[in-house]
Amino acid sequence: MKFNLSKINAIAIAICVVVIIVGFALMVGSPSGAAEYNPDIFSTRRITVGPMIALFGFVAMIVAILFQPKKK
Repeated sequence: MKFNLSKINAIAIAICVVVIIVGFALMVGSPSGAAEYNPDIFSTRRITVGPMIALFGFVAMIVAILFQPKKK
């Protein structure tokens, strides 16, 4: 069976998946509820850094899928 994606594409896709998981992991934290207020829900890590890393991972995933290595 021949795949349309090369080994380089598969490695790049795997790296992008890890970057996306790291981005979502940075957004995780303890919730703020009615019983207690947690000001950590507005931290820079959860609002800015995590989503930016996840977005970068998704954009890099598109590039990794569309990348065509040069044929010799």
